[in-house]
Amino acid sequence: MSIDQHGDARLEGMSLRGLPKVSLHDHLDGGVRPDTIAELADAAGVDLPVDDGDDLADWFAEKGDSGSLVEYLKTFDLTTGVMQTRENLTRVAREFVEDLAADGVIYGEVRWAPEQHLAGGLSLDDVVDAVQEGIEEGEDAAEAAGRDIRVGQLISGMRHTQRVRELAELAVSWRGRGVVGFDIAGPEDGYLPALHRDAFDYLAREFFPTTVHAGEAAGLDSIRSALLDGRALRLGHGVRLASDLNVIERSGEEVMVQFGDLARWVRDREITLELSPSSNLQTGAIEAWGTAIEDHPFDLLYQLGFSVTVNVDNRTMSRTSLTRELSLLVDAFGYDLGDLEAFQLNAAAGAFLPVEEREELIELIAAGFGA
Repeated sequence: MSIDQHGDARLEGMSLRGLPKVSLHDHLDGGVRPDTIAELADAAGVDLPVDDGDDLADWFAEKGDSGSLVEYLKTFDLTTGVMQTRENLTRVAREFVEDLAADGVIYGEVRWAPEQHLAGGLSLDDVVDAVQEGIEEGEDAAEAAGRDIRVGQLISGMRHTQRVRELAELAVSWRGRGVVGFDIAGPEDGYLPALHRDAFDYLAREFFPTTVHAGEAAGLDSIRSALLDGRALRLGHGVRLASDLNVIERSGEEVMVQFGDLARWVRDREITLELSPSSNLQTGAIEAWGTAIEDHPFDLLYQLGFSVTVNVDNRTMSRTSLTRELSLLVDAFGYDLGDLEAFQLNAAAGAFLPVEEREELIELIAAGFGA
């Protein structure tokens, strides 16, 4: 892999940034531009540790690299703090989409928790409408710049609050108007999806797709509950599923692995894993395997046939992009264009879209990589 004069990584002569990509796990409040935070903070009453956007980007990167999910999540006080008015929510959403498009993303799902954006007096419907307006403005701006992108909302309920059922009903009420799925986020350990079985039962009755944060800050019980109680079609991160794989023997590049029942179920049912390499390293999600990208069980899961996808989780906190995450994986595991295409095809297949639209995505990805 080489780096061209514009700082873009190139693999087999192809620009990684220019390749068509699908982003499934990307938090709205984790992707706010530091310059935007610096500009909006004073009027929003948010105290910043530094005033300059560049310095703020450095601060986020430093705090995000804590090795603790709890500490990592504290940085969101700044981003959510400036996202309490309709104007600010619309702006953040518009810039979010513009940044995705500039990174070569052709389809994205943006997840966020509406209940965290009510301090300015807006209702739940108000904040969803404001974000949808921003998404559509971002899509229009991308089109004007010669880029095609579509972005759907994932409504997240906070698993440690009592509003998950209310948020599930909100998500369903916005079906067909921009919202494509449901998620639960927040502190994972101690808050199994089983606590919100009523909300997930409701979503199942409505045939509304769910992805659940699981297997990041907690282990196999969290994943099991996401599948059984949450009816999850995708696992948000799910990286600790690798602990249900017992490596029996290694011989060169050959690895003999014994599957646990949970891991085999996820693999055989092609349940999508929303892996986020940099974030998984920063939050300590992969500490059982090591402290570097090369230690991430991503490659093991990929080689064993799991439906792995590459995601950013929080672009601001991890100072990353989808292009950068792919570049890191190429460097760590020697992947070629065929591997990167496989990750995008997995993401397209797991997208919360009708099958016809997923097939269109697959065709666009094949054409882009074939170019």
